[in-house]
Amino acid sequence: MFETAEELAALQRLLDDSAAGGGRHLSGIIDAERRLTATQLCERLTGMRLLTVATVTADGRPLTGAVDGYFLHGAWYFSTSPDSVRMRHLRARPAISATHLPGESLQVSVHGRAELFDFSDPTHGALLKQAMLDHYVPIQGPAFEEWINNNQDEGAVGARIIADKMFTFHMTESS
Repeated sequence: MFETAEELAALQRLLDDSAAGGGRHLSGIIDAERRLTATQLCERLTGMRLLTVATVTADGRPLTGAVDGYFLHGAWYFSTSPDSVRMRHLRARPAISATHLPGESLQVSVHGRAELFDFSDPTHGALLKQAMLDHYVPIQGPAFEEWINNNQDEGAVGARIIADKMFTFHMTESS
C-alpha cells in the first residue's frame, strides 16, 4: 500500500459519499456488507490491475478499451501512447470512467476526469514509471526497463483519474 493516513481518509470519504448518492437499485445490490473500506480496497489493488477505461468521442459516443492500471495513493493511474485514440479523447474531453472487474467477487468502478502528465513529471510520472518497472521487470527482465527508458523521451503520457465517484463491490463465499 502506498496510501498515507490522509489519502486513506479522503478515499474513505469518497467511497462513503459515492455509496450514499447511489440509487435504490445500486444500493440494493451493493449494501454495506458488500462494500470495501478504503484500507481493504488499497490492500486488494496492489500491482498491475487490468482496467476497462471509457472515454467519450466528439459526438458523445462512449469508447472503451483495456489498460494496465495501477492504484497508487488512492487513485487509478495508467499510461498510453500520446497519439492513441484514447489520449486524443482525453485531451479534448477529460471525462472518464473505468472499471476493474477480475471476476464475480470483486468490482471497482470510478467516474471522474483524467489528469494527464508526461513521464518526465517528477511526481506522477516517476510514480507510475516505478510501478510499471516493479510489475514488468520481474516478468520481462531488463529489456522492459530499457524499453521504458527509451520510450519516455518520445512523449509517453500517463493519466491519473481524479474521482468524483467510486463504487466497490465484493462478495465472500457466505455473501
